[in-house]
Amino acid sequence: MPFRGDASGHDFLFHLASWIDVAGQWREGVLYPRWAEWANWGFGEPRFVFYPPASWTAGAALGSVLPWKMVPTTLIWLTLIAAGMAMWKLARERLSGPQAAAAAVLYAVNPYHLVIVYYRSDFAELMAAALLPLLLWAALRVIRDGRDGWRGVPILGVIFAAIWLVNAPVGVIATYSLALIVAAGCVLRASLRPALAGATGMAAGFGLAAFYILPAAWEQRWVQINLILVDEVRPAQNFLFTHANDPEFVIFNWKVSAVALGLILVTAIAAVFAAKKRRDLRELWWVLLLLAAASALLMFPLTAFLWRNLPKLEFVQFPWRWLDVLDLAFALFVATALSRFRTLLASWLVFAIILGGIGASGVAMAGDAWWDTQGAPVLTTAIGSAQGYEGTDEYMPIGCDRSELPGNPDETTRAADASATPAAPVEQFDPGSGTIVPVKNAQIHIHQWSAERKIFNAESAAPITLALRLLDYPAWGVRVDGKQAHIDPPPVTAQMLLPLPAGTHRVEIDFHRTRDRTAGGAISAATLVALVAFGGALRRRRTKGEATSGGDA
Repeated sequence: MPFRGDASGHDFLFHLASWIDVAGQWREGVLYPRWAEWANWGFGEPRFVFYPPASWTAGAALGSVLPWKMVPTTLIWLTLIAAGMAMWKLARERLSGPQAAAAAVLYAVNPYHLVIVYYRSDFAELMAAALLPLLLWAALRVIRDGRDGWRGVPILGVIFAAIWLVNAPVGVIATYSLALIVAAGCVLRASLRPALAGATGMAAGFGLAAFYILPAAWEQRWVQINLILVDEVRPAQNFLFTHANDPEFVIFNWKVSAVALGLILVTAIAAVFAAKKRRDLRELWWVLLLLAAASALLMFPLTAFLWRNLPKLEFVQFPWRWLDVLDLAFALFVATALSRFRTLLASWLVFAIILGGIGASGVAMAGDAWWDTQGAPVLTTAIGSAQGYEGTDEYMPIGCDRSELPGNPDETTRAADASATPAAPVEQFDPGSGTIVPVKNAQIHIHQWSAERKIFNAESAAPITLALRLLDYPAWGVRVDGKQAHIDPPPVTAQMLLPLPAGTHRVEIDFHRTRDRTAGGAISAATLVALVAFGGALRRRRTKGEATSGGDA
């Protein structure tokens, strides 16, 4: 990447634009953005209400200290290192040092991670996948007998919340995976205590992440969120080896299907070799077997009824995303199977062959990827020149068709032209033609036009309807001369149209805190306090028990 530029996958520009937008808002003093100021070519969208905050925070933080062209590569490198460390943390409690290191390497650079890096550029999913070994590690602590299980509840809640705050689809996957792990724990322990402890940890995780989850769930009624499940992004269209009319879509699906099939086969073979070590792995072996089987089955059409009926599972979009979970079993089973070979040389030879196969697939993907050296410069120029960037269908406010917004470039000029004159933030609606035109016979004095606050004066000898370069959204509050104003957006674009009587008026527009955001923040704060108190109580109880045991001895 330092030599060829960025592997510009499916979601590359979406993430890069979000990072640059957030970094700009930090400079304006907005610490936790909700409104993407430059989306939809400057009309904005509530992107950061719905997209989890961890990935765009990490990208913006790196971009604040590094050149933007270095940020994607740096974030990928850090994430893969973190993924390896997380797997090592999980594996070292069950495997020898060399085996744990092998599992860490295999998980960090497994073929599906390479698919994300070179083809998809879904940085948030990659970051969430790096946390999955820690989720399994914490869940295994919870399903143990005795007090140790309850002591694991706080850390399970924190890790579960962290996954939801990184990527919502992986959050759904983590929710179902945790339910499977806990169910397996109940069977293995012949007790319902793992279910109680696991449910407590899951509830704590949802509570900690409520400041994001509650607004994202409540405010879906204000946007066209169902567009996230149309055409080729529905689960039914993305099972392994699917058929479709779009050749490019089919080619990518078959590539990721080949990766999935290879991982399924290698994992199954390794599980057989690792079976004799299941006593050493204890409950981990059975949990991995269950997760691997469930993940593999969910990638095939025979589970279509589950995708249609299980709550929120369809929002995972792509069944092959369950490779995030299968990768856990792949790395651990292969690392365990290496110990079955009689000599150390044979073990390392097999490991080298597997790693060589992964390396070869990575070379093939890198050679097949779309390399881009202009993505970061074009986006930074577009935002710096107030041209903005393309928005997202599912985050469009109700009633908005972003293709009909004034000045929206067509597909042939999708990249903003820095030499073009940026559209004025305040224009005029001409009722005669029904079009947006430059302001005539009026004076507009803009005092502030930032992401979440707009202030300007308008002076006109006759009544006028101003067309603001801003989409109508319930969180926006508009006041004219200190009084709540009426906004009448057109039915096609949802652009803010503000009628003003003749005279001089002061207009103030603020993105205010909605009740759902306040409630979500309160729930997260209360959960954090409860978890700290719960952890403190368990620690005191443990200390008291140890002191009593010592006294009896």
